[in-house]
Amino acid sequence: MSSLPFSSIRKYIIIFAFLILAGGIGYNLGQRKAGISVTVDKRIVINQELPKDATPVDFSLFWDVWQRMFRFYIDAAGLDTQKMVWGAISGMVASAGDPYTIFLPPKENKDVKEDLAGEFEGIGAQLGLKDGRIIVIAPLKGTPAEKAGIKPGDYILKVDDVDTVGWTISQAVSKIRGIRGTSVKLHILHENSQKPIDLTIVRDTILVASVEHWVKKVSEITEISGIPSVAKLDATKKVAYLQLNRFGDHSNEDWDKAVADILDLQSQNGTLTGLVFDLRNNPGGYLNGSVFIASEFIKSGIIVSQKNSDGTKQDYLVDKKGKLLEMPLVVLVNKGSASAAEIVAGALRDYKRATIVGETTFGKGSVQTPQELKGGAGLHITTGKWLLPKGDSIAKVGVKPDIEVKLDDATTATTDAQLAKAIEVLLK
Repeated sequence: MSSLPFSSIRKYIIIFAFLILAGGIGYNLGQRKAGISVTVDKRIVINQELPKDATPVDFSLFWDVWQRMFRFYIDAAGLDTQKMVWGAISGMVASAGDPYTIFLPPKENKDVKEDLAGEFEGIGAQLGLKDGRIIVIAPLKGTPAEKAGIKPGDYILKVDDVDTVGWTISQAVSKIRGIRGTSVKLHILHENSQKPIDLTIVRDTILVASVEHWVKKVSEITEISGIPSVAKLDATKKVAYLQLNRFGDHSNEDWDKAVADILDLQSQNGTLTGLVFDLRNNPGGYLNGSVFIASEFIKSGIIVSQKNSDGTKQDYLVDKKGKLLEMPLVVLVNKGSASAAEIVAGALRDYKRATIVGETTFGKGSVQTPQELKGGAGLHITTGKWLLPKGDSIAKVGVKPDIEVKLDDATTATTDAQLAKAIEVLLK
């Protein structure tokens, strides 16, 4: 009986293994309803069919354009396929027409996380979209943006002489942020102004303190000392001041420390006339943070309701026993107060727990659910809308103050008319 030579056996083994491998790949592609092809320029393209519940879409135009870019673009060798994919995904998400539903490539996703953590390098301005343009929701206190004169409601028309028309928020953030010590040139249009101005701002490390507080006699509050009407107030009365700058990673912990300190000072120095809770220029943050903070002042009930994309409704209730349930309260808001800040102000207004002083808030009343994607990318999808305890929506409307007090350009460090009105309300 003759036997096959070893080389022939090896050949058949290799062929058999290849057939098994090809069969496995074919089965997998079949299970995923995917097809594989090779383009004329030797690039492999894998096409996967849409899920069963999705509307059928012809992707042939997408791949046609993809191939034409590599075939005809003058610098085809410099094309970055990863950026092309990210760009395609960004465009798909942006087509929803919702400025808060966004795709974030890895770097931008990392920036957003650092922002909520409270430390990053940049100019310190919270950005949004309005009428398709990049707008400043609020400059963060003590940052280069605030020092340069950036204000809530400012439109950023250009960044380093590049027009921002059509930009997403993540694009604007990536262009404006940068290494400490470097500068960025912004072409700004102030609200109610006719002529844009150029501002060159030097970037810095932004350390965002979540909470600031003090307890003072009226006569010691320098922020209102330049307002004539303050002279009519009882200068010996003591008030507490608590400013929440954002709802970030450490806000709840910082808040508890500040409240404990205020209560300790009250026990040492006697009864306080009341508390001014400052939410001006607070761009928001975590939803659970808004429930935590509002629960400090409200005994029971719904803080906010979330109407979800699947038709369900979720109520967020007071989740703790507050320490400031009885203290007289005035809340300061302005057009830089957004998102979670609006939830808190709106809930305190609806329960008549506080007098709201200042300007109508920004009007961001939608819920974004962050989802982590492979490679460090992220997707923020608007999955619901917020409703205040009385059922009112915040979206595009904002929270209107009980007492409207606007600040003009003449406001100085000693003429905070909104703070003065808040203290006046407490002392009545």
